[in-house]
Amino acid sequence: MNDLLLRACRRESVERPPVWMMRQAGRCLPEYRVLRAKASFLTLLTDPALATEATLLPVNRLGVDAAILFSDILVIPRAMGMELRVEEGVGPWFPAPLRSAADLERLRDPVPEEELAFVLQAIGHTRRALEGGVPLIGFAGGPWTLASYMIEGRGSQTFSQAKRLLVENPALAHALLARLAATVGRFLRAQVTAGAQVLQIFESSAGALGPSDFRAFSLPYLSASVRLAREQGGDTPVIVFAPGAGWALEEVARETGADVVGIDWRTDGEEARRRLAPFEVAAQGNFDPSWLYAPPEIIQTRVREMLRAFEGPGYVANLGHGILPDTPVEHVQTFVEAVKRNGGSFLSR
Repeated sequence: MNDLLLRACRRESVERPPVWMMRQAGRCLPEYRVLRAKASFLTLLTDPALATEATLLPVNRLGVDAAILFSDILVIPRAMGMELRVEEGVGPWFPAPLRSAADLERLRDPVPEEELAFVLQAIGHTRRALEGGVPLIGFAGGPWTLASYMIEGRGSQTFSQAKRLLVENPALAHALLARLAATVGRFLRAQVTAGAQVLQIFESSAGALGPSDFRAFSLPYLSASVRLAREQGGDTPVIVFAPGAGWALEEVARETGADVVGIDWRTDGEEARRRLAPFEVAAQGNFDPSWLYAPPEIIQTRVREMLRAFEGPGYVANLGHGILPDTPVEHVQTFVEAVKRNGGSFLSR
């Protein structure tokens, strides 16, 4: 088995840094577009066999060192009773956003083995299909990120409705976040039981909050999710990624107790390494996905710069955000191959 990711997450000796990418099973792959022509996005999410097929695509095409389950963070609000729609050109959205105490009361607290059984079945199917080749990553959205989607009804640039709730009704916001933290933790724990070998929590909306609000409405609930996920989860590594909150790397490491802290492309890699060193955690990141549009020789140079910045053990090569949908797949391949070819030269520290 290629266990580079597992060893790197635990800061153990590796021959080279492992490499995988967020959104690696997505629209940049021609094979994924063929699959999507046959089935809707929601069908791919809820059909374990199709989810497995999508999960395996980048492993087979790109040779990455890990598979991340093909799913979506919004399966949790859907399991809590919110209607989720996905439309081409619009993306996922909720026709009836959560705005009041009555809306919160109508939500259910899902049992992962029931309402989210299709995800757990997909994990089992995928582990069997991988045949021990590379580790499988399970994931969930962070509580604040899920709450912001549920309140806004869709992705947002301003987060005006979600942040308005924090201002006008903080008690309701905290009640929602507490329920989400418990649900996220239980869901991640169930994924480990189903066969996930690494977990990642995406607090993708962290950058919408200023420092005091991040400390009040994100970090405590993110930490609670990690603690719950670790119950009965053994030593399964946990990665926490809070893009836009690079200023809080030390707090994220200290408060969540994560094994790996994700670094976004806005944060200097060498600085991130220095700041995280006292916490003895691994780092993951942080290639700017926009630079995958560059010619191959530029990508290779930038990969070497990234590897040099994160030099030493306990490092997972990745992007600083998800792959952009129209990225040329050949350039993604160049990124993966450049990490594999050069990574062993940057393990001396």
